[in-house]
Amino acid sequence: MPHSSSIPRRELFGRTSLGLGSIALSAMLQDESIAGQMAERTAKAKSVIWLFMIGGASHMETFDPKPALNRFAGKTIEETRHANVLESPYLENERVVAFDPNNGFIRNEIYPLQTGYRPRGESGLLVSDWLPELGECADDLAVVRSMWTEDSNHGAQLQFHTGRHRVDGFFPTVGAWANYGLGTLNDELPKFVVLGTPVADCCGGRECHRANYLGPQYDGIPLDLDSEVPLPYALPPKGVFRQEQAGQFGLLRQLSKIAQTEYPDDAQLDARVKSYELAYRMQAAVPEAVDLATETAHAHRLYGLDQPQTKQFGRYMLTARRLVERGVRFVQVYHGSNGGAGQWDSHKGLKAGHSKLCRQIDRPVAGLLKDLKQRGMLDETLVVWATEFGRTPGSQHGNGRDHHPYGFSIWMAGGGIKGGIAHGSTDELGFHAVEDRHYVTDVHATVLHQLGLDPHALAIPGRKRLEKEFGSPIEQIIA
Repeated sequence: MPHSSSIPRRELFGRTSLGLGSIALSAMLQDESIAGQMAERTAKAKSVIWLFMIGGASHMETFDPKPALNRFAGKTIEETRHANVLESPYLENERVVAFDPNNGFIRNEIYPLQTGYRPRGESGLLVSDWLPELGECADDLAVVRSMWTEDSNHGAQLQFHTGRHRVDGFFPTVGAWANYGLGTLNDELPKFVVLGTPVADCCGGRECHRANYLGPQYDGIPLDLDSEVPLPYALPPKGVFRQEQAGQFGLLRQLSKIAQTEYPDDAQLDARVKSYELAYRMQAAVPEAVDLATETAHAHRLYGLDQPQTKQFGRYMLTARRLVERGVRFVQVYHGSNGGAGQWDSHKGLKAGHSKLCRQIDRPVAGLLKDLKQRGMLDETLVVWATEFGRTPGSQHGNGRDHHPYGFSIWMAGGGIKGGIAHGSTDELGFHAVEDRHYVTDVHATVLHQLGLDPHALAIPGRKRLEKEFGSPIEQIIA
């Protein structure tokens, strides 16, 4: 092979971009983003681990138990003293009505709780019996039981991440805004990483972690932990050795300096060189970050890597810890993708389905919280557990629950968030969020606030944002 310095300039640019072009686009200006130069508030969190349960986890069988469902089981809502929920003005929140009010879910029989629950920790926070190990972490959780959204179908997955209804189009996601607004903590890794199989195309697809008009440099970067090459498109072109590639970058820098002398105002030239160099550094940093072989046997057990049912999600959780430990700002982790609406979508077989899914996440998520805490990292890492909506109090004449945008639960932990509390509430049937109600972007605003960012300062000239997109921090759960 000829020495890299003998390669013509045009060929050099072409060869270095072949293997690195995709990642370069996602890395441009990582350390010099315009928003990263904005004045930040005092940040209480450095990083976020965002866990999303695809399909709509039942709030009543996880973090908002409703004993009234057992008392009124088998009756229609109209036959109970809670018939007024069917006349509530909150029903107007729904922009796309997916059910006929005369024949749909609201007239079906109330379905009893499918699992028990009990007070957990010193706080006495009520947590489902399906999540015993997460229950051990109850004193670190701030459960928000009063979420609501607009879309009664699974476009709500996209809406949870952008704050906008699917019919409005695609918009930047919360992870992209965090990426846009923050400087880097590690110039060898992306700031925004995605783990797990994403949302299906029916429900938003990869737009649930993309940046849309902010530009692809702020997209989430997917890592494939099931592959020996977790970031394959960051590899050098076939036949190019790392030493040779290093020489190419040295020549590229020299050529860049010459070009900058002629065109001192060409910021894109400098940005492209930096993006190539970042991709070059990632080739070594990413494999090391996701190599779990260096972790102890205790860590593997803590996250459930020694059990078949928890191994996969345990790998995601342990990798997420390793990534934030190395300075990644936002790690988005999906659970329950099935190529459609998602495994948490339990119209039928809720007891079998939810109990299985809860087993898959219980030890790994609890392991993550315990590990972060014992390492002194929980104070600076904000963990969010979320889903697109809840499930109905009644069943559609089956053994499951249906879509429910009117009231559901999420929780946060660490990163300056109070622990051992339940904020807001749904009514006695779990139908409507009635106390301290929060639209989905209040979660976004809380995350950005804890990262030291003002959501209202995150805007692009010529791209008007609606007030609902900004949300408001949930002050009651902030320590």
